[in-house]
Amino acid sequence: MRVIITGAASGIGRALALQLARASAPEPPQLLLVDRDEGNLASVVQDVVSLGGDADSAVVDLMAVDSGELVIAQMEHRFGGVDAIVSNAGGIRGAPLRDLDVETFDFSFHLNTRPTWLLAKAAYPLLKASRGAIVATASTAGTHPTPPLGTYGASKAALIMLMRQMAVEWGADGIRCNTVSPGPTVTGITHAVYTDPAKRAERAAHIPLGRVGEADDVAAAIAFLIHPSASHITGIDIIVDGGLSAGLMRSTGAGSGDLKGN
Repeated sequence: MRVIITGAASGIGRALALQLARASAPEPPQLLLVDRDEGNLASVVQDVVSLGGDADSAVVDLMAVDSGELVIAQMEHRFGGVDAIVSNAGGIRGAPLRDLDVETFDFSFHLNTRPTWLLAKAAYPLLKASRGAIVATASTAGTHPTPPLGTYGASKAALIMLMRQMAVEWGADGIRCNTVSPGPTVTGITHAVYTDPAKRAERAAHIPLGRVGEADDVAAAIAFLIHPSASHITGIDIIVDGGLSAGLMRSTGAGSGDLKGN
């Protein structure tokens, strides 16, 4: 399988690359790993190769308007086509909406939403030829307001709708388009928060499965969606949050008291 993974130098992107490399039978994956972090990206490429995969790297700023064309051109040159794109790179800048500046607003959409469209648009002929798949990493913040991350949540909500729109427009071409929405998860972005045991325990207490998610949990959902066994799944958002969304009412204390009828 020929796969592009953005945000591959750490966190969910790295976990996915290693999972695909470990599950390489019957053929090793051919991976183009994309990130701005050249040093860590090179390390992930080495890890994939050591596990039997075939990997190359692309150090690209995905906020650039030509980023999609650059990545797809390298993928076609190196591997001759593409079977799946995992648009995983993202970032968080937060502020209350009343204090938000235009630069921060634009940053969120230029990093969390636009690159998926640029990659998909540039890859469209190759994905049509392979009847391939696109998976974008969204967030539960895209469906549940999360102050003070209003612009982050809005950019992820836009990403979820972009992928649903793409699923409908490109379904006739055999291109599957889905999102995965992590809840609280240990990644490169959130690692500093979860090194505090008290903070980690506090957040885990609201999660029905009793733990904060790991990058491998999200990567496993992505790996499923890009696999041919998911060939009739498109236009969906898989929530990987340990049941946090389902337990929303419980987290407010609803239902914890005695039930009394009239």
